[in-house]
Amino acid sequence: MKTAAHTPRLQKKYHDEVIPALQKKFNYKSSMQTPKLTKICLNRGVNGAVADKKLIDISIEELTTITGQKAVPTMSKKDISNFKLRKGMPIGARVTLRGVKMYEFLDRLIAAALPRVRDFKGVSEKAFDGRGNYTLGITEQIIFPEIDIDKTNKITGLDITFVTTAKNNEEAYALLTELGMPFRDMRKEKV
Repeated sequence: MKTAAHTPRLQKKYHDEVIPALQKKFNYKSSMQTPKLTKICLNRGVNGAVADKKLIDISIEELTTITGQKAVPTMSKKDISNFKLRKGMPIGARVTLRGVKMYEFLDRLIAAALPRVRDFKGVSEKAFDGRGNYTLGITEQIIFPEIDIDKTNKITGLDITFVTTAKNNEEAYALLTELGMPFRDMRKEKV
C-alpha cells in the first residue's frame, strides 16, 4: 500500500495561485517561463569560533533544528594572522534547502518566525541583488519557535538567501510577494 506524498501548503499555493497570477502580470506564454524558488540558503558566521570550537557545534545544532536538515560547517579560505585564523578552520555554519523542506521552512518563516520580530513592520524590499535573488538578515535566532530561549547561551543572527529563476528584481519581488513574503510598504513610511 502506497501513501500519498505530502505536498507543502506553499508549494500547492505556488502551482494553484502564484503561477496564474504571475502569468497574467508578466504575460508569460507558458507556465515554464514563470519564475520559481529554486533554493533557500541559510548562512551563519560564528563570532569567537577561533577561540571556542563548541560555538560551531552549537550553531550547527541550532541551524539543523530550525531547518530540519543537517547543517555543515563553513571553513575559512585563507590565513589571517590578526584574527588568529588558519586556512580550513571552521568559522560558521550553513544549510541549503530545496524541494519540500524549502517550502516547509518558508511557510514557517512567514507564518511563525517573522511575526515574532520585535516591532515588525515587514522586510525590506531593497535587498535584491539584480539577478532575482533576495537576502534577508535575521538579527536573533530566537524568533524561530524551534529554538528554546532558556537553552540559548548567545544570541546571534543569520542570513537567509532566496534563490529564484527570476531574470530581474521585479519578477523576484512579484514571486516572493505572491508566496506571502511580508514586504514593508516604503510609500507609507515616507508620508
